[in-house]
Amino acid sequence: MEGTNPVNKKLAAALSGGAVLVLALTGCGGDDSNEKLDAWAKQVCDAVQPQAAKIRSANAAIQKETSDNSTPEEVQKADSKAFQDMSDAYRAIGAAVTKAGAPDVENGEKKQTDAVKELNGISASYASLKKQVDGLDTDDQAKFADGLKDIASELDKLSKSGNDALSALEEGEVGEAMSRQSSCQTATATAQATKS
Repeated sequence: MEGTNPVNKKLAAALSGGAVLVLALTGCGGDDSNEKLDAWAKQVCDAVQPQAAKIRSANAAIQKETSDNSTPEEVQKADSKAFQDMSDAYRAIGAAVTKAGAPDVENGEKKQTDAVKELNGISASYASLKKQVDGLDTDDQAKFADGLKDIASELDKLSKSGNDALSALEEGEVGEAMSRQSSCQTATATAQATKS
């Protein structure tokens, strides 16, 4: 299994970038409370928290299987399940933002629509990566390693592009309202810990 070790490490690094996308719910704090907006933020943050936990454990499962001793079959199985879990989690977050409605801010509807579109896109990308990993040839280590390399670079792109609409959603008052919610603070603290 020596041949795939550097690839495994690259895959693990790319994944740890991708998995913290939605956990970056920071915001700058602030005291200007807006009850309507706070209620919206609480609904979204409470729904995000269990999904963020799901994304973290999927990420941990991949990190665990990208160790030197895992066979291609084990890596494939773990990655496939993790990508499915991530796909489900991002779709669920998109559904939560849809259900919460538009935040009570200027351009709230556009922010909501863009974020949901982005979340559903990320979900679809993970579903597509699951298909890719399921289709890899575990009997041929060199081919398997090449396949993982492609998946790692897809993940890298995904982690770079995934923040845009979420950042837009969390700008200004919305971010401040989210930062006041304990469930979003928990997700953020864990994201920071995961990154360091």
